[in-house]
Amino acid sequence: MQCKRRWLPSWQRVELVDWCLGEGLPRRQAAARRRVSVSTVQYWIDRYRNASDAERASGAWAQDRPSTPHRQPTRSSDELHDRVCQARTRTGWGPRLIASELGIAHATVSRCLKRRGMSRQPPAPREAVQRFEWPCPGALIQNDVKRFARFSSPGHAVTGNRHRTGAEKRQRVGYEFAHSAIDDHSRLAYTELHRDEKAATVIGFTERAIAFFAAHGIIIERWQTDNAWTYTHNKALAALFDSHGIRHRTIAPRTPRHNGKVERYQQTLKREWGLGQRYRSSDARAAALPHWLHHYNNERNHSSLGNRPPITRVRNDLRQNS
Repeated sequence: MQCKRRWLPSWQRVELVDWCLGEGLPRRQAAARRRVSVSTVQYWIDRYRNASDAERASGAWAQDRPSTPHRQPTRSSDELHDRVCQARTRTGWGPRLIASELGIAHATVSRCLKRRGMSRQPPAPREAVQRFEWPCPGALIQNDVKRFARFSSPGHAVTGNRHRTGAEKRQRVGYEFAHSAIDDHSRLAYTELHRDEKAATVIGFTERAIAFFAAHGIIIERWQTDNAWTYTHNKALAALFDSHGIRHRTIAPRTPRHNGKVERYQQTLKREWGLGQRYRSSDARAAALPHWLHHYNNERNHSSLGNRPPITRVRNDLRQNS
C-alpha cells in the first residue's frame, strides 16, 4: 500500500534535487524554500544518487514507494492463496466455511480472498434477452392496471415543507387506477383513469379500448392480461371478447415480463405524466392525461420503432396490408 505524501509532490522533489545538485544551492536554503526539513532534502538527494539511469530518466525515483515491509515472514504463501481461491471457485462458500474445510483461520481466508479480488461473488449470469414482437398491429394487445395515489395539494417533494396540520393528516383522498392497453406491434396506447378496478370498470374500459383501436383501423385478434380475478373470472368480459372474435390470453403466474410492453409503458406513464409535471391536485393531473396520451401516440419518438411515434407504424403497416 502506498502512502501519498501530498505535502511534497514529485515535481517539488525534482526541484529540490535540481537546486542542490544542479545549481549548487545549500541544502538549508532549499529546505527553507519548500518549508521542509534539511533531512528531507538530503533524503531525496540520496534517493536520486542511488537510483539507476532508467529511474532517473523516467522520474520513478521521485515517486512514493509502497509502505509494505520488505520482509513479511508471517504472510500467507502463494500456495495457500491458490487453495483458498480454488475452494471459493469450486463451492462458492464464504470465509468461515472455507476456513473450516481447509483448517485455517477465517480471517486468513478473508485476507487471501481480498488480495486476489474474490471477496465478493461475481453476479450470476443473466439469461439472454429474448425480444419478441407480433408481426402486425392488432395481433396482440397487452392490458394492465397501475395504481396512483390521489392528492388534494402538492406534497413536500414539491413544496419542501414537511409540516402537515391535523386535518391534512386525517384526510384520505384514496387512489386512482390507470387502465392501459397497448398494441404489441405499433406501441399505440390507450389509457383511462378510474377510481377502482372492479369488473364493471374493466368491461367499460375494454369496450372503449376496442373502439379506440378500431378507429385507427386495428382489428384485435388477441388480448393479453395478467391473472387478476377481474380478468380470469369475469363472464361478461369473456362474452365481450367472444362477440368481437378476440382470444383472451393470460400470462404465466409471477412473470410480468411476459406483459413487458405494457409494463414498460406504465413506467413511461409514471415518469413522464405522473411525475413529469408539478400538479396542484390529482384532478389537474387527470386532466392532463389526454394531452400526454396524444403526445405519446403521435409525437413522442420510440427508440424501438426507429425513433418514430407509434402512429406512423400503424399507418405504414395498414397501408402495406391494404
